[in-house]
Amino acid sequence: QVQLVESGGRSVQAGGSLTLSCTASEGTLSNYAMGWFRRAPGKAREFVAAIKRDGAMLHYADSVKGRFTISRDNAKNVVILQMRSLKSEDTAEYYCAASMEYGSSDEGGFDYWGRGTQVTVSS
Repeated sequence: QVQLVESGGRSVQAGGSLTLSCTASEGTLSNYAMGWFRRAPGKAREFVAAIKRDGAMLHYADSVKGRFTISRDNAKNVVILQMRSLKSEDTAEYYCAASMEYGSSDEGGFDYWGRGTQVTVSS
């Protein structure tokens, strides 16, 4: 079991950059494939990015490709989402998730979720 804690969310202007972190208050992240999802106001939660246990394979939503980078440091027990060229449509609550299987773009494939961190992009 793992308890996930997201941090780094804040208000930022369009075109700016932001880095989100996901750590574990309990458990070891290296045992899991990890993902980031987000929920914008009035919308369903959507996939953002995912990374395998060893970081060898990365997946991104088309909407963030080329702007967001997911990475992990298993020694530090942290997963990072680097976001640049932020747009107003990136405004959302961002969630970190852990998968005991392979991880994918399907949130049903993830077993543990953090409480989220708010990112607000103003134009």
